[in-house]
Amino acid sequence: MTDQTVDFDFDLPENCIAHHPMRPKDLAKLLYIPAQHGPEDKIIRDLPSFFRKGDILIANDTKVIHAKLSAMRGAAHIGITLDRPMGDGRWHVLIKNSKRLKVGDKLDFPDGKIYATVEELEIGGSGFIRFSVEGDAFDEWLRAIGQLALPPYIERPTGPTEQDEQDYHTIFSHHPGAVAAPTAGLHFTDDLLTQLDTIGVERLTLTLHVGAGTFLPVRSDNISDHHMHAEYGIITPEVAEQLNQAKAEKRRIIAVGTTSLRLLESAVDEHGIMHPFHKETSIFIRPGYRFKAVDMLMTNFHLPRSTLFMLVCAFGGIEKMRHAYQHAIQSGYRFYSYGDACLIEGRSV
Repeated sequence: MTDQTVDFDFDLPENCIAHHPMRPKDLAKLLYIPAQHGPEDKIIRDLPSFFRKGDILIANDTKVIHAKLSAMRGAAHIGITLDRPMGDGRWHVLIKNSKRLKVGDKLDFPDGKIYATVEELEIGGSGFIRFSVEGDAFDEWLRAIGQLALPPYIERPTGPTEQDEQDYHTIFSHHPGAVAAPTAGLHFTDDLLTQLDTIGVERLTLTLHVGAGTFLPVRSDNISDHHMHAEYGIITPEVAEQLNQAKAEKRRIIAVGTTSLRLLESAVDEHGIMHPFHKETSIFIRPGYRFKAVDMLMTNFHLPRSTLFMLVCAFGGIEKMRHAYQHAIQSGYRFYSYGDACLIEGRSV
């Protein structure tokens, strides 16, 4: 086990970064990473061949909101990215040009209808603000005036496009609240889900509202010093019961995306029993972690030095995942949100 961030670094050529999704979706590449031997090159269309009757496929059903806002404080331009609602009318936000703000400042927005008040500022360019409206009126306003907060590595000089409005939502999306899409879910189509249903795969969903902190790099040299961002998650009693039944019957649980996996591992106890969940989690999964809830993970390819690459190294093994990523780079796989995917067997499978 290593605690050094540099041990999770790798060289990624610029041409490996995907700025648009594959069309059609099921022709994206899929790197199968079994527990016992080297990686195999497949495509998303091959995904059903790795499933069997009784498997549980569990995906994140969060829906991306228009979280990116442009505000003014007097003559100063202030960029706001919503991170998560606090449940008391406040929002935790990331702030561009935060040094121009102080507590109590009023933020105005282009339409002049709604304003926000700065209630707290944090070191590093984040803080808490309160909008002048809440509920349905706020949701309607946000849809009209906000933009998708696309990851910074997707080139959009003039902002998100109409096509992004279609592409950056998964087929599972239902509950609004995420800043970023749970991108492994972007690969699924109606046809693919129908094939899985035909095999006898059981499909479940949970909700983890992915926050703006998912874009933040690990800046500390020692990963133990990294402060993990919090995100709000929900696992219903019914889903928890179905997962426990599947575990008791020795059926496999396959998580779609690191967000699904993180929430499942947040809700499972030391004995492998899944519990309902309705709160924030800031779980930081890194090598040395003992997985208790998930047998396989489908996920996209992640940034160097990121907590997500650390997570997949914990799940599949550091050396195995280093080799798999090196193979992916050499074979022209596309990385990040609009990129290709991998299917990883846990080391206990």
